Amino acid sequence: MGTGADPRVLGEEKRKLRRQFLAQRLALDPQVWRDRSGAICDRLMGLDSLQQATTILAYVSHRQEPDPLPLMASPWGQSKIWGLPRCEGTRLIWHQWGTGEPLISGAFGIREPLPDAPLIDRDRVDAILVPLVAGDRAGYRLGYGGGFYDRLLADPNWRRPPAIGLAFDFALVDHLPRESWDQPLQGIVTETQALWFGAIAGADS
Repeated sequence: MGTGADPRVLGEEKRKLRRQFLAQRLALDPQVWRDRSGAICDRLMGLDSLQQATTILAYVSHRQEPDPLPLMASPWGQSKIWGLPRCEGTRLIWHQWGTGEPLISGAFGIREPLPDAPLIDRDRVDAILVPLVAGDRAGYRLGYGGGFYDRLLADPNWRRPPAIGLAFDFALVDHLPRESWDQPLQGIVTETQALWFGAIAGADS
């Protein structure tokens, strides 16, 4: 359903899908969640676009999102500079973070870096790993409804680095309800595949 639909109908469709996919994700056995997250991390390590990256923005898994922290802690990840977000009002503020450094409970109960952790230089960011509740085969994502990543990706200053969503296979669908402010990703990686959209379609195997 496109942007011309009744916003109330779109909003209700999104809420239903959000409940469905969150329930499915939270029902995963913890070992299955770890194994599937590990498979996503392995696939990310094989992407040319990330192998060549120096500075990558990631996130701390919340409510059994695919977990990128094993990637960050791996020997491969130790060669990179990593950033994690901190919620400040309606914005995401990005701080440099390394394995073993402290995290605190922030907005919405999501763990985040300390407020005085070093800030990431936006101009040096090579890729953004984006959490999502579900994604579709056109590159659009369903988030939690707060709009933090849509605002980030709509900002012209953040359009250079590719935004890559991480999802489990069951959360990848053909089409999601779409509103005018929804921002597409450049890629989505699951435990079995990497999909690319737009100008970088086919960038990696």
